[in-house]
Amino acid sequence: MRSKPLLRVRKTGALMVAAVIAFVSALPLAGTMWQLAPILLIPALVFLWAWRAGTDVYADELRVKALFGSTRVPWDRITELAPDTRGHVSALLDNGNVIRLTAIDRDNLSRVLAVSKQEINRPD
Repeated sequence: MRSKPLLRVRKTGALMVAAVIAFVSALPLAGTMWQLAPILLIPALVFLWAWRAGTDVYADELRVKALFGSTRVPWDRITELAPDTRGHVSALLDNGNVIRLTAIDRDNLSRVLAVSKQEINRPD
């Protein structure tokens, strides 16, 4: 069993609240005909995605989670962490691949690095 992450970074809770409101709002429509019942799957999947998607920070790796599956990225394979123009942070790996770190943005990047005790090398 894997130890608990040092930090869990998730999407905003407002997405889950919006999904619950959408689900409740769709109930009357889905209740009119059984063929419309699959409409309820959309807010349910959005809720699950908002609850699960994010990045778990461990001392030796990052685990990027999506609705289905996850990707482990050891810290020693990451050569650079950089925000894009929208503030979303991506990790450049030693093999040239880029992985977007779900829920990590420019504002919480320093916290992720501090918790994981990773050094910050700033360009001159």
